[in-house]
Formats: sequence, C-alpha cells, structure tokens
Amino acid sequence: MRALLVLAALALGGAAATPVTAQSNAAACPTPLPTPPAPGTVSDGPPPPAWDLRCIELLPTARGGDASGMVTLTRPPSPFAVTVTPDGRHRWNLEARISGLGEPADLGDFTAWVAWATPLTLDPVVRLGEVENGTIGLGGVDFSKYLIWITAEADPATTERAGPLVLRGRSPSSRMEAHDLLANSPSATQGAPMAGDGAMGGDAMAGHDHGAAIGADGWLMPPANPDIPMLPGIMALRPEVSPLLLEVPGAEALPEVRERTVVDLPDGGTLDLEAGLVRKEVAGRQLVMLAFNEQHPGPLIRVDRESTIFVNFTNHTPFPTAVHWHGLRLDNRFDGVPGVTQDPVAPGESFRYTIHFPDAGIYWYHPHHREDIQQELGLYGNLLVDPIDRSDWSPVSREEVLMIDDLLLADDDVVPFGDEASNYALMGRFGTVDLVNGETDWTTEARTGEVVRFHITNASNTRTWNLSFRPPDGGPETVLPLKVVATDVGRFEREEMSGSVVIAPAQRYVIDVRFPSAGRWELVNEVQGINHRMGVFLGERRRIGTVEVSAERVATDLGADFEQLRVHREVVADIDRYRHHFDRPVDHELVLTLEGDALPLPVREAMQWDWIYTHPVEWTGTMTHMNWASDSRAARWMIREPATGRENMQIDWRFRVGDVVKIRVHNDRSATHVMQHPLHIHGQRFLVLSQDGVATDNLAWKDTALLPAGSTTDILLELSNPGRWMVHCHIAEHLEAGMKFVFEVEPAR
Repeated sequence: MRALLVLAALALGGAAATPVTAQSNAAACPTPLPTPPAPGTVSDGPPPPAWDLRCIELLPTARGGDASGMVTLTRPPSPFAVTVTPDGRHRWNLEARISGLGEPADLGDFTAWVAWATPLTLDPVVRLGEVENGTIGLGGVDFSKYLIWITAEADPATTERAGPLVLRGRSPSSRMEAHDLLANSPSATQGAPMAGDGAMGGDAMAGHDHGAAIGADGWLMPPANPDIPMLPGIMALRPEVSPLLLEVPGAEALPEVRERTVVDLPDGGTLDLEAGLVRKEVAGRQLVMLAFNEQHPGPLIRVDRESTIFVNFTNHTPFPTAVHWHGLRLDNRFDGVPGVTQDPVAPGESFRYTIHFPDAGIYWYHPHHREDIQQELGLYGNLLVDPIDRSDWSPVSREEVLMIDDLLLADDDVVPFGDEASNYALMGRFGTVDLVNGETDWTTEARTGEVVRFHITNASNTRTWNLSFRPPDGGPETVLPLKVVATDVGRFEREEMSGSVVIAPAQRYVIDVRFPSAGRWELVNEVQGINHRMGVFLGERRRIGTVEVSAERVATDLGADFEQLRVHREVVADIDRYRHHFDRPVDHELVLTLEGDALPLPVREAMQWDWIYTHPVEWTGTMTHMNWASDSRAARWMIREPATGRENMQIDWRFRVGDVVKIRVHNDRSATHVMQHPLHIHGQRFLVLSQDGVATDNLAWKDTALLPAGSTTDILLELSNPGRWMVHCHIAEHLEAGMKFVFEVEPAR
C-alpha cells in the first residue's frame, strides 16, 4: 500500500496541500530580481543564476500595504534531473520569504494569512498553507502556468479562498504570451529573405508540401507540428549543406533486418560484430538502414561482471566508423573514439576490441563518428552485465531489455541528413516514429501479478522521454507504480517509487513493474512542448508499446518484495568513501552555451520567442523548420571553461588515477538557444551532488547527467581509469557542432 500512496502523490494533478519545511541549501531568490542577460550575452566568468526561471516576486495589492515577498522554486527530490508528473507537467517545491505583513484583523474579521496556487483559468484554487512573515515552505505545484496568492482568511484551516488578496505573483512560465511578430521578428513574417542568408530565392517555396523535393538538390521539407503553423520567413529557409541519404543500387537485394538476438559470452569469449546495410519496413515505408549483424537493435551481449571478452568488428557500411562502448570503464585503447583513441575503421576494414566489465548494469554500444547519421539509422545495441551475487538485487519474475528510439521520416524515406555538416543543429533531430527495440508496435506478454524488470536505454539523437505504464486511454492517476532500482553505472542508494521515468539520450534506468491485473497496459510517453510564438503549452501523448497481461496468475507472487523499498548498503558504503568531498570547494567550472551569430536572421529573431521562458527540458520538436535549416557550422555549441576562456577541444585538463574532482556545470541561461544537455563523460564514473543548490538525496554512479536549461549542477568525478577521455553533450547534433573536449588521466604514481 505504501508504494501506491507514494505513486498517488506523484501522479495526481494540482498542488500539494501540506506545507514543508524550508528548502535545504538552495540559494534564496534575491530582492529585487535582476534582469537576465540578453540572448547571446557572453559572461567573463560563470553566468549568473537563472533567477527569472526559479523565482516568483510577490507584489502587494492596494490592501497589502508594505507587504512584499519572494517565492523560490526548486525541484522536488526524485531519481531524475527533473521532476514531472506522468502527464508531463513539471513539479516544483515552493518556499516563500515574506515581510511586512500586518495583523489579518487589521483588514476585518480575519485571523490568518493563507497562500494559494491557481492556474491562469483561476480554477481550481488550491490551498498551499498558512503563512506569516519569515521563510516557510509551501509544498509543491505542478500547474503549467499559475498564480500565487496570499489572502487574509477568517478560518486558518479553510480550503476555499474567500478573504481579501494582499500579495500576488505569477509563475515564470506565465510570462509566455503571444508575440507581436512584426515588432519582434519582422524577417520571419516577410516571406523569403535575401539569398545568401540561409534562404531560398525567387519562387522556391511555390507548391511545397511536406515530403516534396525542394528544387533539384534533393532536400525534403521536414514534417512539421500540425499545431504550429510556420511563418513565411521561416518556411523560406533551407539547409546550407547538401542532403545525404543512403541510396543503394539494387537495395532490394540487401538482407532484411532481423530481430535482436541474445549472445551470452563467457569470460574470454569472442563475438564477430559487423556493421552493414539492411532493408527495413518502418511505418509503411521501405527504408535502407544500418545494423549490427543485420539486427535491430544489435545483438544483446550478456556477460558476468569482471569478465573480459573480445569483439572482432568489421565495417561494411559506406562510412568510416568505430564502436564506442558507452559507460564502460574499459582500457582506453578500446573506447572507440576516432581521432582520440583509435583511427576510424574505414569501409571494408576491421578492428579488434578487448572489453572488460568492472561494473554490473546495463550499457550500450554505438558509433562515435557522425553518430547523428549512423546511430539514427540503427547502429546501436545493449550490453547487460550480470552481478556476481544476484541476491544483491530484488527478485523479479523476469527481465526485459528495451532500447527506446525515434526516427525522422518524410513521406517515402528518412528525412535526409546534412552531408558536409550536421543539420538539425539547434535542438537535435526529433523523430516522427517511435521505436522500441526497433519496432513501431513493440508488444510483450506477462501473467497477472508478474514483476518485470525493465532495463531501459534511450538511443534517441535528442529526445528526452517521460515513460509510464497505464491502461488504454488512462489518465495520470491510473499509472502503475514503477520501482526505480538503478541507473547508468549501478544501483541507487535506495529504491524509490515513481509514476514515470525521465530518461535523456544515452541514459539508462532499471525499473521494476508489477502488473496487478489482466488486460492491456500501454507504455506511454507523455510530455508538454511549447508553442513559443503563441506562448502556450502543447500536450503530447504517444503510445510506444504494449504489455498484454493474461488472467493466468504468476506461479510465485513477488508482490511483497515489490512493495519493499530496499536500501543498497553496499552502494551506500561505496559512496561513503567520497562523502568528505561533497562540501569542498569546486575544482573546475564549465559553461554550456551556444554561439549563433551565423544563424539565418529569421532564426536569430525567432530565438527571442523562447528566451522569454525556457522549459527545463525541450521535450518535443516544436520549431521544426528553423531546426532543420540550422547546421553545425552556423550553430556553434560550446563547452567553455570560464577560468581560462578556453572552449571545446581547447580545454586542457590533466589528472592522475586516484584524483577526485568536483566540477560545477552551468547551463547558460543567456545562450542564443538554451536547452537541456545530457553530458556524458567517457571511461569514468561520477556522482551528481546537487542541482541549483539542492543536494541529491539518493545517489547513484552515473556516466551521463541530464542538465536542465538554466541549471547549475555539481558533480563529483572519480578518476580511476588512465587514458585520454572525451566529455561531450550526447545530443548527437550538438556533438557534431563541436560540444566536446578531451581530458587526460595519467597512471597513479
């Protein structure tokens, strides 16, 4: 029952009604609120905090007198970098700092000051709690846009607002409104800009339909969000790179893609792995794609922890490539990064990898050379590393290994890629068709009462998912409780219940799900995008898979084990060795930002729309055309070291095995376009200590951290593995746009 109660708190809409104590160590909002830097502002040092995204100023009404206040928004604790409801609404904890309130009785027959939250429709109005001068926690809200009110009330316990309003404020998201396009973005409204500014000339737009060829160069118009009409100046844009598609004479003779197989390898075992061309039908289209061993996903390699295997890789694709073994702390020579740890494997050539597995968990392999193309076309697979002692993990009925992906399709084929440079460089390449283990209609079966462990990997180029299990057409209150057990490089300190799983590109999560009754349960992705031009949120819900549960009951009922939330004492003990580093000064700082001066003028002007308010996560592609037309030569994504001014591959960090380094990463609010970044560090493991000053209360070792827009994140990096290792954003198009650097770890003395 406890798990269901926890789930209800996460799944139900509205605001929490029980006040909480003052927030932990989050910095309080300053008074007055500073104006955020304009888009494209470059700071000499670290950027200032994104106060405008996490503060609500409370202003007095005529009856408020000298009262004033400030509300600080912080993320409630969760196993994920953002806390959202199963239907995709961000949840925030509120802490109010109020001064100047007099006695309620001064306004009439009133005895208490009470705080409320309400959406802009003013229905419902949710009680947050009684307040007074000073600092007090108000609990949580998950409205998309909302107001905060302080009123005088006759009954301190009232649940309906009736008294006079004395203080009021509006959420950062409520600042989004429809834009005056002629004033703010004139070039976006005026049709085709001048040639040479990323535009088509003359009548190039005449007769365009999505999926139709543009001129003679082979570009296809990208599918657009039907709820967001594009403006003429935006529609006139086109990529300034050549289109690239896999066009293979005699494609009908290519092998048809096969389902994934499981390869169990003993210590010392060998696998022959080939990357090549395949035929595949996706959503009614016959496509030429890439595959490992003709399988989508590639073979699931299953090994025991502390084993070593050998992989003989051969490249039969048209591209130079290599295989990166994501998340593994392996010998640097075999990390699979062309130009850093090895030369690219040319078409027709081979490379032998030696792979050691020091950590149990779920990992994956994929290319690290134009992965915006090769990964998108199907080159990826999983590695499942079993623990030596399986009793360390909660018992389950069985396991499923899922790779979640999306593929961007036009009418008849994959939307072309940029040839000389990656396009979709602003937000990354959001797909139109969802894939689970390579299938558009993934289905599995279970028995009533069965507890299934899902090992989930996000193989998407850019999409962050919010996944839940629920009945067909079920709302957020019907979702099944998910027990979150582990992430990238192992288990959490303790298991937690959640209503959904937020998983960014390259991340992995291990969750247990109990199917309590017969029927159909859908795997659903539900999020909220933003139409920045109109200033409104757009809900998006898509079923990506199905679990058919039979009436037959499972032979061994593990319901009691599922309800128990274990503390992983060996994980706690491992992390205990590092706790004395948590509060020490920061050793290095990084800033994630975008320089977009070379972007077409309509894009630069349109970027001002989303600067007004930036969601912590850009969940879906709502600016499809300007994203499609932006390439990695014009959109320069950067990792900057503010202490030295060095950027990307100029950054020169040198460590030694045994070092422990505290790093603070700022996701720059003033970037030309600010969005989340899944930051991946090769060959090592790290802890996410805090976000925006709020300490992580349930730690796990990571290799990829989701850094929300405008956030500041502290991580503790353990240096255990010598070699030259890459740090980069795992949005594939951002990596192609330069968002990476390499650090060196020398052997211990």
